Amino acid sequence: MDNSYESLSDFVKHFYIPSYVLSPDSDAPALTIAPPESPVLVFVNSKSGGQLGGELLLTYKSLLNEKQVFDLGVETPDKVLHRIYLNLERLKEDDLARHIRDKLKIIVAGGDGTAGWLLGVVCDLKLSHPPPVATVPLGTGNNLPFAFGWGKKNPGTDTASVELFLDQVLKAKEMKIDNWHIVMRMKTPKEGPCDPLAPLELPHSLHAFHRVSSTDELNMEGYHTFRGGFWNYFSLGMDAQVSYAFHSERKLHPEKFKNQLVNQSTYVKLGCTQGWFCASLFHPASRNIAQLAKVKIANKNGQWQDLDIPHSIRSIVCLNLPSFSGGLNPWGTPNPRKQRDRDLTPPFVDDGYIEVVGFRNAWHGLVLLAPNGHGTRLAQANRIRFEFRKGAADHTFMRMDGEPWKQPLPMDDETVMVELSHLGQVNMLATHDCRSRSMYDPSTPRHQDSAEEYDDNEDDSVTEGEEFRKFGAADTFKIPDEVDISHLS
Repeated sequence: MDNSYESLSDFVKHFYIPSYVLSPDSDAPALTIAPPESPVLVFVNSKSGGQLGGELLLTYKSLLNEKQVFDLGVETPDKVLHRIYLNLERLKEDDLARHIRDKLKIIVAGGDGTAGWLLGVVCDLKLSHPPPVATVPLGTGNNLPFAFGWGKKNPGTDTASVELFLDQVLKAKEMKIDNWHIVMRMKTPKEGPCDPLAPLELPHSLHAFHRVSSTDELNMEGYHTFRGGFWNYFSLGMDAQVSYAFHSERKLHPEKFKNQLVNQSTYVKLGCTQGWFCASLFHPASRNIAQLAKVKIANKNGQWQDLDIPHSIRSIVCLNLPSFSGGLNPWGTPNPRKQRDRDLTPPFVDDGYIEVVGFRNAWHGLVLLAPNGHGTRLAQANRIRFEFRKGAADHTFMRMDGEPWKQPLPMDDETVMVELSHLGQVNMLATHDCRSRSMYDPSTPRHQDSAEEYDDNEDDSVTEGEEFRKFGAADTFKIPDEVDISHLS
């Protein structure tokens, strides 16, 4: 309640928003409220992190005005933000409300899918003052929070932990990151549906992958068209298949997925049972990317060209941020020779280009844990297109910002196409030592200096089996701390 404002600590007052700013049904308080330095709206997925989401929700409500803290299981963020910004427009002559609108920040606690949901809503509202977003790592992979310095382990939910996070938000810097749009189109199938099959119900946002309506400008007569958006990555192939198996298992047995460490151990187990570690034996060659689809990219001059995909590549990742699969960086930092010879750059998050990386199997992925390890660098592009070969497979697996789905493919159609393209930017909050880099930040040179740790001089097209040599030769290689190998029976 607003009359509790006087009892708040000076620190908490930096983030406090009075109720009348949030809702037209509340009256302005009689007491004077100092303009908050960092007013926040807090969105918590109470179902994330086992019981942690619910506990975190209660802690934020006990610290702040409970009306500025929202449970995503009760009310969707698009409705909340639409209501609040309508009220801010009504109060545009109010000095405090105008200050809060200009300084507003958003905190979202959940997995990568939840964070993407909020980012999508902020983009869709097309606000004149879009608030930057800070992400609390409450999922399994937590790639988005890790990329911007917020960590990857589930946080504490006590008052001290929440105040520590709020202090980081107060000191954080703003960074713009690229938005990416995905469109998939195919002829209307003669029989059977081809809608995406997701193990979990996806958030109701324009950016969740879904079929467009008949009135959408992307709709074409005689075709099924799907669209979506992402900020971290889009992947196609076997890694998405393992993720799909994990989410399907969690949906069937939610009681087994209450702990981040157990979740990550289960993920590794499923990688084994799905054949990801022995892909050459258990994964049909017809599902390898080169056999499944022709890949084209728009080069830096905007012209389309074929992208050569090695026949052993079973998974392809289109990466916007330097964090994938729990904080690994598949692109790495190309050394100066590769930057020059292949026109490659470090992975900036706001340069309008996406990094395209290939993997053969899970052993190839483990190379990322070696010093300066990276996947097979295929290209950097601002548009990429997958043209699926007729009859190559009746389905494939796709994943976008932590949300996987099984995608049926019509066997008699040679026009199935997926295209990724750049679509604007969104504001993020980041700690000052985060791993994400901006090409416009004066402290981040456009070309890396000699102090930068580059990858080795080996060619990107490492032969099948070469990953085993690199895996064994890495002095500092270790299973990630988050995975308890005693669970891997």
